Amino acid sequence: MSHPLTRVLTLLELLQSHARLTGTELADRLDTDVRTVRRYTSHLRDLGIPVEAERGRYGGYRLAPGYRMPPLVLTNDEALAVVLGLLAADRLGMGTAAPATAGALAKIERVLPQALREPLAAMRQTLSFTADAVIGQAPGTGVLLALAQASRARTTVAISHRSWRREHTERDIDPYGVVFHTGRWYVVGHDHLRDDLRTFRIDRIASATPRAHGFAAPDGFDPVAHLTSTLAQGPYCWRVEVTIHGPLDEIARRLSCSAVTLTAQPTGVLLHTRAERLDGMAHLLASLEWPFTIHQPDELRQALAELADRLAAAARRRPEEPPQQ
Repeated sequence: MSHPLTRVLTLLELLQSHARLTGTELADRLDTDVRTVRRYTSHLRDLGIPVEAERGRYGGYRLAPGYRMPPLVLTNDEALAVVLGLLAADRLGMGTAAPATAGALAKIERVLPQALREPLAAMRQTLSFTADAVIGQAPGTGVLLALAQASRARTTVAISHRSWRREHTERDIDPYGVVFHTGRWYVVGHDHLRDDLRTFRIDRIASATPRAHGFAAPDGFDPVAHLTSTLAQGPYCWRVEVTIHGPLDEIARRLSCSAVTLTAQPTGVLLHTRAERLDGMAHLLASLEWPFTIHQPDELRQALAELADRLAAAARRRPEEPPQQ
């Protein structure tokens, strides 16, 4: 790293990657001395990049808060992390209303050097996922950010909401948390209109405007647990209760995309959920590697027995035998 220009650009990269670094830390990383670091920061200021310096024995350097860097400098590892994050967000359905993911990827690839652009393009074209892509319900970026900020600041927001029946209402809510679940964004909080704890899909919220007053969330409230419990109690035909005789953490990973409630028990994990079709629930239970005990409904036992008969018949069938309809 003998060329001064190389050191100046490396200094810019370090300042972008860290909130604050002392002169000694920068000198060590640039393989130079503190006096030269001061000269390099002066070069950056001459280029219009606002480097702030803190004086004193333990003083340091940082970029001015809120400054939008024209030359975004990323290391190879950082560029890979950004590209993988964007690809995963697109696959999981975490995008917003605008085509932000495709635009961000295009901008990043356009400014990357050729030596890095080609490997990342290969990664983008060849990367495969074990799960199918989710067709997400994309919310507006402004609404999503406004709800997240209000949740962190504990500020009431006024929302314009459209129900699944396309009924429009104006209401105030105290947002306890924002949750992403199986391709959709939700906000969980206290609804002033109904005076009750409610869950709203964010893609059905047209606007979110902060109010002047704040709120206090219930102690220990878990938005994720509340959301999954609410979805598990949805308007389905069958109420299902099964004990799965296995470890809670592994079962939770296997069933993370299902609207289920899992409770640790001495004999295993108690699963509560609702189902529209019991044959689908039978397939789900049969796919698990742990034994299970059905508590309700009894009709689920019949669905499992019918599935077992079909599997047994398939196991006995020879290649020359046609399947029975």
